[in-house]
Amino acid sequence: MKKNKSIDFILLGAGSVGKGVFHQSLITPDVNCKVICDIDVNKALALFDSKRQTKTVYSEGELADALKQNKIAVCQDARLAATAPDVEVFFDASTAIDSAPSIIESAMASGKHVIMMNAEADAVFGPWFWHLAQKNGVAYTSSDGDQPAVIARLVAELRFYGLELVMAGNIKGFLDRYTDPVKIRPEADKRGLDYQMCSSYTDGTKLCVEMSIVANALSCSVLKAGMTGPRMAEATDMFNHFSFSDIWKSGQEPLVDYILGAKPKGGVFAVGYTDDAYQRRMLDWFPPEIGPGPFYVLTRPYHLIHLESMRTILEVSNTKKSLIAPRHGMRTEVICYAKKDLQEGELLDGPGGFSSYGLIENRADGSNTGLPIILSMNTRLLRAVKKDERIGWNDVDISSIPVNALTAWQKACKIAL
Repeated sequence: MKKNKSIDFILLGAGSVGKGVFHQSLITPDVNCKVICDIDVNKALALFDSKRQTKTVYSEGELADALKQNKIAVCQDARLAATAPDVEVFFDASTAIDSAPSIIESAMASGKHVIMMNAEADAVFGPWFWHLAQKNGVAYTSSDGDQPAVIARLVAELRFYGLELVMAGNIKGFLDRYTDPVKIRPEADKRGLDYQMCSSYTDGTKLCVEMSIVANALSCSVLKAGMTGPRMAEATDMFNHFSFSDIWKSGQEPLVDYILGAKPKGGVFAVGYTDDAYQRRMLDWFPPEIGPGPFYVLTRPYHLIHLESMRTILEVSNTKKSLIAPRHGMRTEVICYAKKDLQEGELLDGPGGFSSYGLIENRADGSNTGLPIILSMNTRLLRAVKKDERIGWNDVDISSIPVNALTAWQKACKIAL
């Protein structure tokens, strides 16, 4: 029997997500992590494989030698990692924003397929990365396990059945716009999460980032800034909260939104439409309760983060295709809103911080007056801002935003507009 080809990948980020991705690679046949890169080398060295030794490397020569010796190369320099010879896939499980453009550009220039579990970089630079992927003949995609890719698979299933996509969304368990890295500590400690990251999950910024990725991939829009997010007990209750026949017509672009507190918690949904009389008659008596027609909802009750990640690595290697990518440009963005009254001169502190939360907004017209929260770290306010007020580019001193990040965002904004 012919032995399957081994697929090798580079892992950027050895935090909670990266640790899971590495562990999953150890129990998945025919997938090997060849390089681990983290700004904290000790985190990378802590990812242990009983069958292979690790070697810390600082140059291209040392990197090549480690790989020839079948050792896991560990390094701090992401651009060095991105050039690893004869390694096919680059997996970003980091939280890098400012350095992401140069890292991803290096990986693609080296012929690597790029898989993102770095949602923030994906959302703010994604259209530019997609453009670079096409230019370099590689795949660029979000990873299975995160909501955007899970939603993309559910939407593909819905469309395969012949339904038209109406709305795609997230089933959110809890939302507190005004939480912060101190308030969230008990919950973060239970889950072993970074405090600011956990705060971003809870204040809805991460939700908006994920749904922006979906919108930019599937050419969707939102009904209002931040989406509507009605609370309900079951996903099928959404037909009592959304008047789909009023907010959407056949042939119209789909919507993204979320529902709050519903079962299945942690899941995703996709609403479809059909005017096919036979299909509607059959769906009326099929056992699953998916809606009254002509609108129907499909749900997936879970997303399993790193457990699903190897599927994407295998798929991009075998098909060279992207599961979900921002093919439609920057149709939406996640914009800063004040969590509290802020004074002139205060520094913003990014997603999940003390100063602001992010809301998804439409920007298919090319407007860019709102400050993307993902680029807001350490920007100084030029005026006082009231709680829940929108923060725009004109409200901040942008000189603290690294030029390469600002330039990559500007390039992303020009794609497909």
